[in-house]
Amino acid sequence: MSKLRWGILSSSGFAVEHIIPALLQCEGLELTVVSSRSAETAKQLAAKFGIARAHGSYQALVEDPELDVVYNPLPNHLHVPWSIKALEAGKHVLCEKPLAMNAAEAENLIAARDKAGLLVQEAFVIRHHPQWRRVRELVRDGRIGTLKGAQGWLSYRLEDAENFRNKPEMGGGGLMDIGVYPMVTSRYIFEAEPTRVFAAIRRDAETGVDCLASAILDYPAGLASFTCSTELAVQQHMAFFGSHGRIELSDPFAQAPDREAQILIGGDRGIWDPAVESHESFAPTNMYINQAEEFCQAVERGKLEFPLEDALANMRILDALFRSGNSDAWEAVT
Repeated sequence: MSKLRWGILSSSGFAVEHIIPALLQCEGLELTVVSSRSAETAKQLAAKFGIARAHGSYQALVEDPELDVVYNPLPNHLHVPWSIKALEAGKHVLCEKPLAMNAAEAENLIAARDKAGLLVQEAFVIRHHPQWRRVRELVRDGRIGTLKGAQGWLSYRLEDAENFRNKPEMGGGGLMDIGVYPMVTSRYIFEAEPTRVFAAIRRDAETGVDCLASAILDYPAGLASFTCSTELAVQQHMAFFGSHGRIELSDPFAQAPDREAQILIGGDRGIWDPAVESHESFAPTNMYINQAEEFCQAVERGKLEFPLEDALANMRILDALFRSGNSDAWEAVT
């Protein structure tokens, strides 16, 4: 199969710092065009990275006849509208998380995908790091007994009032930005869907976005809980607890491509006994390269490991969490 031709919507800092450098290192694709709302900005971006072409509008990019795949890293409220435009123009789409503003919007994208007969995937880059596949393998093999619990934390400080993550109308807030990570990884490891959820949510008095939230997800096999915040010091952690052990990831989500990853596996012991622990390490890897290469492979075989139905499940959980934050009660995931 010839290399797939990719284009990127947006000249955002995220695209410039992470996506473009990664795509330029991929073997299975060719990054042929970038875009921006400004023609001059697009040209400067193309020149900086040695990319052949540039478009001064998003519409021009999705309509480009020399593209096969559109990467959509736009602000959250633009994920579904521009992904649909790309599908209508005959392009496969890799769209940043969270896929949509709500489940209903995600269903609209699924309908557009079915009509176009193309592939669309929600870009949860962490699922393309080998440490997560190893954790799932260990849990499946019973290394920690029967999985019963999961606990996560993810936080950072977002002090820029103009950042779209601080604007409710653009899909801002901690749950949509970072709460989705412990949420999706608990689904990945439990290999099930929560039936109900509870959330305590605090909102910023000026911006109105959720800036501190704690959630509980009730799975058939056990409970997962996490806290996320956009007003606290940077910290990330995720752990899974079984009847005979535990697995902890110290760098579960933001994993630098030049840093070795490590998971801790804790064995069974008495309450007063010394800890029985082992570690497994993983060579540095660029998750964005892995994600793009695996998407190209999915296009070739015509099937995704994580189709849009998986993204719809994520949005249904988020919708229920926001309902719970308003009702102060458990909410069913429907």
